[in-house]
Amino acid sequence: MTNPVPELEPPDQRGAVEELAHDPASRKQFLKMVGGSGAVAAFGTFLAACGDDGNGDERGSTLTQTTTQAPPAKPGADLDIVNYALLLEYVEADFYKKVIASGLFKGKQLDLLKAIGDHEQQHVAALTATVGQLGGVPVTKPQTRFPLTSATSVANLAATVENLGAAAYLGQAANIKDKAVLSAALAIHTVEGRHAAALNQLTNQPVTPEGAFAKPASMAQVLPKVKPFIVS
Repeated sequence: MTNPVPELEPPDQRGAVEELAHDPASRKQFLKMVGGSGAVAAFGTFLAACGDDGNGDERGSTLTQTTTQAPPAKPGADLDIVNYALLLEYVEADFYKKVIASGLFKGKQLDLLKAIGDHEQQHVAALTATVGQLGGVPVTKPQTRFPLTSATSVANLAATVENLGAAAYLGQAANIKDKAVLSAALAIHTVEGRHAAALNQLTNQPVTPEGAFAKPASMAQVLPKVKPFIVS
């Protein structure tokens, strides 16, 4: 890298991704949390992918881009993001619970949906614990409603839900300040992406609809798509 890394804001004024991009010591510690050297090759690609939240903010798209113009993160931002993720996981977990109970699926398809539903329940538990560790109160679990009319339509909806969930996590990655929270979010994002790939294949869609690089989605893009499934 020929260009020097520009002067940055203090660490408490930038997201964890931005800090990791410019601080080798922080990056080394973070890579241990997410699985060691196996994550190194994908790290630069991840930074580029999550730099745009779909709302015009392209901070973090290169390792050398200055961040001095970035607005400071508001207090409690990580807590807000974790509760946002928890809301999405509540919806996903409830979706699979109702799909499994519907009797629309059998055999290997049912086994797949049960496995995914169990993962979503574990995500709920992990995120609820994280909210507590951040000193917050978990968002209220909503009542949900889903159109469970046929196996085909439900499988397509499951694929849509998982692709949206993966995009939602990626869309918040650059906004997270705490590296431990970022590590947890990436661990869930990876699984959501694998769920999406399996369901895409089940529904005869491309395994990676957006090609080699996933596209992030902002809260403003995700929440309106989730709202129709929330009763109260």
